[in-house]
Amino acid sequence: MKEAYHQFCQENKTLPIFFQDWYLDAVCQDGDWAVATVKQAGKIVAVLPYYLKQKGPFKYITMPPLTKMMGPFISPAYRTEKSFIKICTALIEQLPNVAAYEQLLDYAIDNWLPFYWKGYQQTTRYSYLLEVSNLALVFENISADYKNNKIKKAKKVVSIVEDRSIETLYRVNKMSFDRQKIAIPYDLAFLKRLDAALVEQDARTMFFAIDQSEQIHAVAYLVWDKQCAYYLLAGDDPDLRKSGAGILLAWHAIQYTQEVLGLPMFDFQGSMLPSVERVRRQFGAIRQPYFFINKTNSKWFDLLGRLKRTWKI
Repeated sequence: MKEAYHQFCQENKTLPIFFQDWYLDAVCQDGDWAVATVKQAGKIVAVLPYYLKQKGPFKYITMPPLTKMMGPFISPAYRTEKSFIKICTALIEQLPNVAAYEQLLDYAIDNWLPFYWKGYQQTTRYSYLLEVSNLALVFENISADYKNNKIKKAKKVVSIVEDRSIETLYRVNKMSFDRQKIAIPYDLAFLKRLDAALVEQDARTMFFAIDQSEQIHAVAYLVWDKQCAYYLLAGDDPDLRKSGAGILLAWHAIQYTQEVLGLPMFDFQGSMLPSVERVRRQFGAIRQPYFFINKTNSKWFDLLGRLKRTWKI
């Protein structure tokens, strides 16, 4: 089935990067991925890739690290109201019997009724998108504070380079998690594996904001597909945050998306944190709702999860 899915990936130009078979190979290292498919006239027209993991006696479906969306992808020609319900239901019915299921769905899925009818639950989340074809208009819509203070100030302090290592990016990226006392959800070995896959596909670049003393103020990691660039990772040195380098890097990534990649859309990636939402809004980004779908079939697995969360507290 993965061979047929590989062909589907090659043929569907609007398929997001997170659905690509090579991307899933890179991020699903602690489990395995599989895919449900629906065919019409012998051709795959819809897919639902999923990441299957094992915890003790329990099998469950979850999101791989650094994978911002999965769930059903239906070829545009089959997204009519009537076809969608039938196709999406057929995909859901192919999912294996697992203790629990959770996925973040592609933005194109704006109807979760087939999941609801199968006993799943939904929470709406938000990402933040910019249409970047007109950079002058994008810059005009950035808040005055960011335009006239942070970006201008940062340009006087740092320059932006792309020739530092993935190890350096990880180190600075991790500082942002450490500052918030949050465990980083991936290690360096994982990131290097993903980075190697992205380099092979010519689908990423790294940005580093450095000063004259070679201090790295902030980092950013940009990936892309044929439709959009995604601000996958970012981070800054807590002792150097006042330089505004993190804001400058975001603006640089937006410019790169339009001027170098020639792509129309820039995705800041979702975050429900108030401090992060404010930054996205200051750039004039538009909220994009998307669905978090989940279902627990095992009360013992649910209890294990509740206990684990209690232990962390």
